[in-house]
Amino acid sequence: MSAEDRQNAGVSASSSQALLDRARQVIDIEIAGLNRVKDRLNAGFCKAVQLILNTKGRLVVTGIGKSGLIGRKISATLSSTGTPSVFLHPVEAMHGDLGMLGSEDCILAISNSGETQELVSLLPIFKARSISVIAMTGGLNSTLARESQAVIDVGVEREACSLGLAPTASTTAALAAGDALAVVLLELRNFDAQDFRRNHPAGSLGEALRLQVRTVMLTGDAIPRVRMGLRIEEVLGIMNAGRLGCVLVLDKHDELVGIMTDGDIRRGLLHGSDVLFAPVERIMTKSPKSVHPSTLAADALALMERHLITVLPVVEDGILVGIVHLHDLLGKGQFKFSV
Repeated sequence: MSAEDRQNAGVSASSSQALLDRARQVIDIEIAGLNRVKDRLNAGFCKAVQLILNTKGRLVVTGIGKSGLIGRKISATLSSTGTPSVFLHPVEAMHGDLGMLGSEDCILAISNSGETQELVSLLPIFKARSISVIAMTGGLNSTLARESQAVIDVGVEREACSLGLAPTASTTAALAAGDALAVVLLELRNFDAQDFRRNHPAGSLGEALRLQVRTVMLTGDAIPRVRMGLRIEEVLGIMNAGRLGCVLVLDKHDELVGIMTDGDIRRGLLHGSDVLFAPVERIMTKSPKSVHPSTLAADALALMERHLITVLPVVEDGILVGIVHLHDLLGKGQFKFSV
């Protein structure tokens, strides 16, 4: 009987329930491995985090075989979440790629056993260059663990493979530990959604945020604007019609001199209702934050987030030409285009 015949016979003889039971068993083994890694997180993980935060260069991830594949994914996740990272193949390293290493870099070496020869042979080179090494391994007494400055324990009790040979639970554990490392670093670096978008320009939102503000700003009669000297009670109608929660205040030359928001009105009323009869410049914010029409939408959004504001006047050569609202950038996850 050929191998194909044996395979077909095996499938036909197996019940669907038996197949599902075995699949669930594999997943249970991997879950058990993840729980073990979670429970064994310790000071070594914290030291690894500190080493990476102190690194002025890049985090260079290395590993071979399945660990190398996991390493590539970890490196990509780190890079996209604020930790500059590259992947170094151990064999290629010995054939010239060591040239990518700088003295300010840090190594994250992944090996389930901690005795992978291609990886171990690089350790003296890292040491000679005074490059710190973080081990991600299940071999806590291995050469890799002993020669590293920090160790992240990703050991599992067994692989999900019935032969106990194919990397399954161990690679899942390493991948999860890498994700944990990336997320902890992300939060410590105060890496926010805007930073993430900058690193993901190919997505629909990222693509949109590469456009200039002039593409989405409101112009002409859609801009709620008033002249200096107008009484606040008269400004209220213009603000309400504009539906942006603000009005922009101009001088006689159409130059922007201030912005009045509904918050300014509420704060003004705390000093008495007679504020409604005062000129708008009494409670407006002078010299408001603004952007040029050529400003990238991503940069305008970053400015809004940094100063906790929802509108930005758009000014060119001192003259008001538009206004952009946060909703024009992110409203319901869509980007508004003018055509």
